[in-house]
Amino acid sequence: MKQSGRRPHRAVSRRAFAGLSATAVAVAGGPGFFATHGCTAARAEGPSDKLNVAVVGLGGQGGSNLYGVKTQNIVALCDVDTVRAGNAFEQHPGGKKFTDFRRMFDSMEKEIDAVVISTPDHTHFHPAWWAMERGKHVYLEKPLAHDVAEVRRLTEAARKKGLATQLGSQRHVLKGLRDGVEIVKSGLLGTIKEVHSWVASSRGMPELPGDPQPVPAGLDWDLWLGPAAERPYTKGFAPYDWRFWWEFGTGETGNWGCHVLDIPFWALDLAHPVHVVGSGPQPDPQRTPQSLTSRLDFPARNSASGQSLPAVSVHWYQGVPPIVVERGIDAATAKGKNTLFIGTEGMLICGFDGWSLLPAEKFADFRGPKETIPKSPGFHREWLDACRGGMPATCNFEYSGPLAESVLLANIAYRVQGKFDWDAASIQSNRDDVNALLRREYRRGWEVAGS
Repeated sequence: MKQSGRRPHRAVSRRAFAGLSATAVAVAGGPGFFATHGCTAARAEGPSDKLNVAVVGLGGQGGSNLYGVKTQNIVALCDVDTVRAGNAFEQHPGGKKFTDFRRMFDSMEKEIDAVVISTPDHTHFHPAWWAMERGKHVYLEKPLAHDVAEVRRLTEAARKKGLATQLGSQRHVLKGLRDGVEIVKSGLLGTIKEVHSWVASSRGMPELPGDPQPVPAGLDWDLWLGPAAERPYTKGFAPYDWRFWWEFGTGETGNWGCHVLDIPFWALDLAHPVHVVGSGPQPDPQRTPQSLTSRLDFPARNSASGQSLPAVSVHWYQGVPPIVVERGIDAATAKGKNTLFIGTEGMLICGFDGWSLLPAEKFADFRGPKETIPKSPGFHREWLDACRGGMPATCNFEYSGPLAESVLLANIAYRVQGKFDWDAASIQSNRDDVNALLRREYRRGWEVAGS
């Protein structure tokens, strides 16, 4: 589909928002569509332009996301911990307060246009699904959902219903990251068949929980567990260390993968791998590791602009990969970076805020890439404008769904300590142990039809 110039916007009243859906034309292009068509969705806001936004999950990143949409009508605030959510409640006294998102929707469905969700990984899917089934636009924290099957259901629901979505990969708007993407897309590195990405972290394997303890004041522990199996409250899960338990979180790969792998996914127009390999220390059945290595093999494909691209292997590490030293990259050059592209004409090591081309002497005269990606009006603003019928947000689920699935598949490859073929169309691998990790059973009362 071709389009030239800036897309015109017509004035839309708030009453019309519930019936509006974001333009679905970005299905094939993701962020590439946003960039290729040279259009940002920014426009002036008036009082009648504000969305009615509900926010689910208010602590930590939830507070940051609430700040990102504070210009809208915050009509509902929901958190299972009323103490941790206290500041948000005070700052938005006009929003109705809830601990259970289901009751929020039951009582306010017609008043809500869009929902921001920033809960622990194991409770991403349910509020997002409830919102999307009711035609609400969704901003959802990474890694989109806890399981591959959940990610796919949300991606398909957004497409079917034409909803405006955004995954919380907020670093997508940073100039350093975009510079790296533009360098790769320019062809300066020649043919790229190998990429290495990492998070320099050893977090994982937390201490085992002790004896059951009294539930802290203000915390609804049963609602915090949500679809997970019932268990007594013990310290070490809420409000943060859930991230390093397979039952609730997805480890540092889930925490950082959608940020870091956003770079090669965008630069190389990646979607679904066809083969995945994983290794590392002996997996613990309950806790996420302190290090791991995975490789995702992607097939030959066409870029958003129609260019033919070869098959490529993307290596993912928790921990700095040995190839940095093997390629003679010194510590000063590697500092703050997280991705290495290896091309036939040179290498690029980059991250969120900076980049270096190697060998340095070959690229000594290079002063920076030609700017081809329009500046973002703001990561949350992208989504808000998409909710109003503007251009799709750059990390909409059509782009970020396959990215999130790949991140979760990297975890699974480590957990089975081996390799498997991946058929994205059928959401199946050639291994039963892999297929068993693609979805989970929900406890009674949290079942979802078709899951």
